[in-house]
Amino acid sequence: MAMEERKANRSRSHNVILENREKLSISGVEHVNNFNSELIILETVTGVMTIKGCDLDVNKLNLEDGNVIIHGTVYSLVYSDKDAFGSKGSGFLGKLFK
Repeated sequence: MAMEERKANRSRSHNVILENREKLSISGVEHVNNFNSELIILETVTGVMTIKGCDLDVNKLNLEDGNVIIHGTVYSLVYSDKDAFGSKGSGFLGKLFK
């Protein structure tokens, strides 16, 4: 991704709408790192989001607009910094695995 595109992505807003724990709409998504029926990992403009649940399904994915719609039963949403897992020695996990 070019530098100009990254700057444009940073200016995007990030919103999360969860309806009845069954429909999750997210804006400001930059990349989908991993997904299956129990775990979805997304890079958003505000950090990495991990979604855990049951029967999770990515119904709509438009990375140009940064929008994702997920259906299924959502158990948890967790944010972490983009580099939390990247470098040894930084953050909680880095200290744990020294």
